Amino acid sequence: KAKTRLRFEEQEKPIPGGKAHSNPLSHPAQEAGIFVHNKIHSVEKDNSGVEGAHKSEELAERGARYGTRKLKQGYRSHKLKPYREAAKAEQAAFKANVNFQYHKALQENPRLTSNPFSRFMQKQKIKRQYAKTVKKSGAATAKAAAGASQTAAKKAAAFAGRHPAGVIIAIAALLLFIMVSVGLSSCGAMFSGSMNSVLGTSYTSEDSDLVATEQSYAAMENELQQEIDNIESTHSGYDEYRYDLDTIGHNPHELASYLTALLQSYTPQSAQAELKRLFGLQYTLTLTEEIEIRTTTDEEGNEEEYEYRILNVKLTNKPIASLAEELLNPQQFEMFKVYLQTQGNKPLIFGGGSPDGSPSEDLSGVEFVNGTRPGNPELMELAKQQVGNVGGYPYWSWYGFNSRVEWCACFVSWCYNQAGKSEPRFAGCEWQGVPWFQSRGQWGARGYENIAPGDAIFFDWDLDGVADHVGLVLGRDGSRVYTVEGNSGDACKIKSYDLNYQCIKGYGLMNW
Repeated sequence: KAKTRLRFEEQEKPIPGGKAHSNPLSHPAQEAGIFVHNKIHSVEKDNSGVEGAHKSEELAERGARYGTRKLKQGYRSHKLKPYREAAKAEQAAFKANVNFQYHKALQENPRLTSNPFSRFMQKQKIKRQYAKTVKKSGAATAKAAAGASQTAAKKAAAFAGRHPAGVIIAIAALLLFIMVSVGLSSCGAMFSGSMNSVLGTSYTSEDSDLVATEQSYAAMENELQQEIDNIESTHSGYDEYRYDLDTIGHNPHELASYLTALLQSYTPQSAQAELKRLFGLQYTLTLTEEIEIRTTTDEEGNEEEYEYRILNVKLTNKPIASLAEELLNPQQFEMFKVYLQTQGNKPLIFGGGSPDGSPSEDLSGVEFVNGTRPGNPELMELAKQQVGNVGGYPYWSWYGFNSRVEWCACFVSWCYNQAGKSEPRFAGCEWQGVPWFQSRGQWGARGYENIAPGDAIFFDWDLDGVADHVGLVLGRDGSRVYTVEGNSGDACKIKSYDLNYQCIKGYGLMNW
């Protein structure tokens, strides 16, 4: 029995009740004890004798700690259920060590075995001596730990006294490291916040889907325009047609903001049903027949009544922004306003103008080379008078928009209208302006030399085949083309480009 090893977990179990010792030396003593035991553990594997002695010492210490805790805190079995087995093991360890010492003393002193009272007293004496030894061992350990801490503090102070500059440099380096770490953390948070802000206000659909959906909606508007243009042939027989028409057109960013707030990511196919519903709510075409009884007089002076048939054609256009407030829930409508304000962080996605922030150019000394096609000098004088306009009013308002849109196409359409041309009239470059010219055979690719004042010039900034901007041709010299453009950096400007500039998509050729 004396040779039996009692093995326990090396990790100290928590104090029952969770209360700290009142003795201020308890924590240093515990830490010092743990340190010593860890050092002994590191060499136990190589020396079984050391291991046996160390285990006995650990058992003794645990027994002493258990006795002390029991006296100071009391033992509440109903609260110590998780530690009951550990407590029994500690008691067994303490008893085993005392019995071992007792039987060892009996073997060394056979005369003690004859008297039961002597054996009892000897056993009690061994218990007291063993407990006293454990107590002295703990105190010595605490004292050693305190002495080690004091010695370390004295050495640190002595080093600081010998090397004050080094200590200052070390402290400064530490502070600098902390400041840089905090700065990098702040920058990271700011960058993350900025990125989250950009992502949270951007259109979530693919660019190609945004443009294709816009073209699908514009195609529905073109069909509506054709329906109105053909009313006199499809509804013939009337004496008079009276038209009360709102402008056909929409802000592409209002449509994209509405669909993004409602559907998040979308394609032309997934948005098709909503496009039809929205279109039906935005445009209302009403045909009303009216019959007037009129009187006519023949050559003989006889009066005759007849019916005068009138067809009233009325078209109302309710802006998408006002519909959005009715169709979206409050949270979606707030997101709609955010997307519209930021233009989905893609302001030029629908042919929105030029990002050029440079000033308008001077035409002094420029000599234009006249081609064989006639131009419209009066139109170009009017366009040059618009240079300096910022924001695009009244061009987008004239077109029918209630608020600012990307207005380069509105500016070109306004100029044509002022010159007496009802067409072309377009607000989108790629899906309205370019098709109008190409469908009529009035198109010239980049490098076309016979351009004339008043022709339209289309640009493709990102070279993806989609027109992003439009302006008016002022003329050309031997190597450059000169233009008047609306919404060039949100202003009307005179600009010039190399005739072979790769971002020139082509020219819309006007017949005057």
